[in-house]
Amino acid sequence: MRIVNSQRRQKKSMLDKLVQVFKIKDLRKKILFVLMVFVIFRLMASIPMPGINPENLQEFFARFKMLGFLSVLTGGALSRFSIIMLGIGPYITSVIILQLLTMIFPGLERLYKEEGEAGKKKFNQYGRLLTIPLAFLQGYTMLAWLQRPPTPVISPPLDFFGTITALLTITAGTVFLMWLGELITEKGIGNGVSLLIFAGIVASLPMNVFQAFQDVSVDPAKITGYVLFFLLSLVIIAGVVLITEGRRNVPISYAKRVRGNKMYGGVSTYLPMNINPAGVIPIIFAMSILLLPEMVANFLGGAGGMVGSAAQSVASFMANAWVRGGLYFIFVVLFTYFYTAVTFNPKSISENLQKMGGFVPGIRPGESTAKFIKYILNRVLLIGALFLASIAVMPSVVGGITGVQNVFGFLIGGTSVLIVVSVVLETMKQVNSQLEMRDYDTF
Repeated sequence: MRIVNSQRRQKKSMLDKLVQVFKIKDLRKKILFVLMVFVIFRLMASIPMPGINPENLQEFFARFKMLGFLSVLTGGALSRFSIIMLGIGPYITSVIILQLLTMIFPGLERLYKEEGEAGKKKFNQYGRLLTIPLAFLQGYTMLAWLQRPPTPVISPPLDFFGTITALLTITAGTVFLMWLGELITEKGIGNGVSLLIFAGIVASLPMNVFQAFQDVSVDPAKITGYVLFFLLSLVIIAGVVLITEGRRNVPISYAKRVRGNKMYGGVSTYLPMNINPAGVIPIIFAMSILLLPEMVANFLGGAGGMVGSAAQSVASFMANAWVRGGLYFIFVVLFTYFYTAVTFNPKSISENLQKMGGFVPGIRPGESTAKFIKYILNRVLLIGALFLASIAVMPSVVGGITGVQNVFGFLIGGTSVLIVVSVVLETMKQVNSQLEMRDYDTF
């Protein structure tokens, strides 16, 4: 009877689980708290900074289309120049910088990889502290950029006191979002930073739907393009789910050990290796690299002489869709390998397996195991890198096929899809684990 009841619990539908979530008081409070944070996030994204020229702001984002993606991640806060215009970006940048520095400073690497939970907490604290100067620097750069002639977005230009006030407001907004993200993480529903980015992406969906209906009402001939666009989007989302959940399992066996009167080990398990271990970080790296020369070229484009002509040549070269798409694809593949090399250490894994009495069947423990894991990783990573690069350039490809541009960017926007799918899957796992924990208590 108990086995039958257990099987019935496992066969619960998604609707039953959703109902159960809101029946359990503790889980209901956590879900409502996350929704309340989303509301606060959207309200802050709608509060603009003073002195903004809306027409010049729209023209600015029309010229620098790469900034449109950054605006999506902030829930439109950047395109409105709101008090949280930088979103959670400086915190993500600080964590990435610290992870890269682990390759240079052995002490930082030990703190991140070898000192357990206490070391990771201290590492995260360093990330929080680094967020403040990064937010200040990025805010100053953005303010200076938005005040450049001939069509300044901020008019009249800010004086010294106004600049300091704006920088403090922007930095405080980023720190406040970082705090909200950590509060969500403490609730155990999912990663708070990822959920805030998820909220920013999903917030643009209603406007995209409204824009699609407007286009169709003006020109009914576009219906075919939108239907094809939607079907291709579903295929892309299915591919994202498949690769995100895809793993290569490396078999692991543990030798039998006798301690006292008891025998331990003698079991077999596996080491899961994700097809896409780097997540969306390589796309963010590649986009930053592509955005940098465009920003510098537009800064120096108004200068005369050789510098101005060189800047204009670079800007026109980067404006070519084929050039940008090709560079984007190559950078994503390279950064996928680079970031995985930073965060995944086959030698450390082989050493931990050897200490615990584990081994890969047919492979000698130690250096041979590390080489075998690295060999498998490189083969799996090739699939993940090519997939990431394909998803990154897919919006332009699908837009060219269907003739639909800048609508439903949520559905096929490369990084947006990866973030949304990853966050949804991770949140579902967290909620299911809490439901199963309560089922076990009942059992």
